[in-house]
Amino acid sequence: MVAAIADTPELTRAVIVPLIHGLHARPAARVADTAKRFEAEVSLVALNRRANAKSPIGLMSLGLRHGDAVTLVATGLDAAAALEAVAELIEGGMGEGAPVRPTVSPVPFSATPTARPGVAVLRGVMASPGLAVGKAVRLFLDEIAVPELGQGAAHEKAALDAALTAVRTRISREAEASGGQARRAILGAHAAFLEDPELTGQALRLIGEGKSAGYAWRAAIGAYVEALRSLGDRRIAERVDDLLDLERRVLLVISGQEDRGPDLPQDAILLADELLPSQLMALDPARLAGICTAGGGPTSHVAILAASMGIPAVVAAGPGVARVNEGTSLILDADAGLLHLAPDAKALETAQTALAARSERRIAARATAREDCRMADGTRVKVFANLGSLADAEAAADAGAEGCGLLRTEFLFLERDTAPDEDEQADEYAAIARAIGGRPLIVRLLDVGGDKTARYLPIAAEENPALGMRGIRVLLRRPHILRTQLRAILRGAPHAKIMAPMVTGLGELRAVRLVLDEARRDLGRVGRTDLGVMIETPAAAMIADLLAAEADFLSVGTNDLTQYTLAMDRGNPDLAGDIDALHPAVLRLIAQTTQGGAKHALWTGVCGGLAGDLAAVPILLGLGVSELSMPSAAIPEAKAMIRTLSPEACRGLAAKALAQSSADAVRTLSNTFLTGEA
Repeated sequence: MVAAIADTPELTRAVIVPLIHGLHARPAARVADTAKRFEAEVSLVALNRRANAKSPIGLMSLGLRHGDAVTLVATGLDAAAALEAVAELIEGGMGEGAPVRPTVSPVPFSATPTARPGVAVLRGVMASPGLAVGKAVRLFLDEIAVPELGQGAAHEKAALDAALTAVRTRISREAEASGGQARRAILGAHAAFLEDPELTGQALRLIGEGKSAGYAWRAAIGAYVEALRSLGDRRIAERVDDLLDLERRVLLVISGQEDRGPDLPQDAILLADELLPSQLMALDPARLAGICTAGGGPTSHVAILAASMGIPAVVAAGPGVARVNEGTSLILDADAGLLHLAPDAKALETAQTALAARSERRIAARATAREDCRMADGTRVKVFANLGSLADAEAAADAGAEGCGLLRTEFLFLERDTAPDEDEQADEYAAIARAIGGRPLIVRLLDVGGDKTARYLPIAAEENPALGMRGIRVLLRRPHILRTQLRAILRGAPHAKIMAPMVTGLGELRAVRLVLDEARRDLGRVGRTDLGVMIETPAAAMIADLLAAEADFLSVGTNDLTQYTLAMDRGNPDLAGDIDALHPAVLRLIAQTTQGGAKHALWTGVCGGLAGDLAAVPILLGLGVSELSMPSAAIPEAKAMIRTLSPEACRGLAAKALAQSSADAVRTLSNTFLTGEA
């Protein structure tokens, strides 16, 4: 638990928490793992509370959020080294990025009926998008009974140790067998919780007082559950499920019981009060059509797992979930957050038709994904992939990407103690160029700052990191990093175009051009390398015509452009539902960008999240965008849809979109256009 602050001699260091979602389960586990490598006692102090840095659950109990100030405290022989290691880990951001808005389908698949007399509907919150039709399978478990009094401290301690070892071994096996990054990260956090000295220490103290191993473990977990729930932080409170999961797994071993999940029929829609991560991971995803829980939250680990598995899920649907009978026919419309109970034949037919149409569209889209993309009149539209690693590049080629419109190079620079040298970078760029078969490649220069920090590029704490040292501002103040990266790109992928991030004025573009030209001369290269500008701020969009006079292309990064235009931090979970790049203000800036580029016969692309939002594609094309770069998974359907569109119809849609009053109105307009109801 969080202890009172002790007044002892100690080394201290102040840091600002840069993690977008605060110090939740996974980063807390990493901090604890780092602290355990040292003999020193390390604590985090904030809001007049102190937590042992070697206790991931204690760290979570502090409730630290993005931007919070925290003091690191260390005592012991290696206190200075421990302090430095923990500080660097926290300040490095641990790869915690901003949430991504789910891609939407070109046709709304919420084809199920709205609530009407005779049809019961439960309303919750989407945790993973999609539509499912199937039968109810209930998973409502009784609490495991444990005696309060033990059979002696030695006996109970041995029982607890054996149970912890057994669960630890199972988690290790599950992590080794797991193919998903999200699953491995969650299991890693669970393993760290089992090693939490504060948690096990509390259980052992209760055993010493005569309690049974099961009772002591439940009581120790329960104290932390209450502490996390009392913080008033929805995201941290949702991590309670992880503790309840470990409570159940350990108690099952102590009591000698097997945690047998339900035998899923085909197209099962699982109903539960709150599903635990290990329960979901134990289910057969081929038989699981959907999930609906009475409680839970959209950012819980179960929600993350469901999305990674492609399983539609609705959470927080209320106590009515428990009253649904086993075998009841259901329609789960996760996009709308609805569970339809015992729908009539017409509703089932409508939903099944929507599912079949969606499947057919995907199959047909994949069959033609490798063909060049042209609109109905033959107008060429380039559909590229956003990449962040060599593995992404290999997947993009399979998905039909015609090139890469955005190579995020941060994967080379983050989570390490020193910057990659020129040779390492050149090798990586060459490998990615080969993986996409020599197709067009746009490499974005290193974009750190804000929510992405590198340990070896220290950036002073800022009150508003998103408005401070970011992107090209960092590189121009560290010219050796910029020069090395430019040389590596020229060596590894000489045909690549280069893109500068977060440019707000001509001076920055000119400064990068000077370093690029110098690098070309040093390497004996003749000719010219295209240098483009990423339009991510209202300032850049408003002077797009000036930038286009000297740039070789423009590419709109809609994620940052949206947050700066709407004055909404895209890392703030309370605003996540309101941040929509289809807001008319954002669209107007994109229009101004394409118009500025057109004055100088320059093409404009979109490489932000909006490019993969299929409801936005016809609007972007209508605004004059000629290149779209998106996640690989969205490419087949995007290409298929673009082939059905005419430039004239897209221009008409775009003009109407610019005149709408809200993002919701724009989405309704686009969906009407795409379904042919206009």
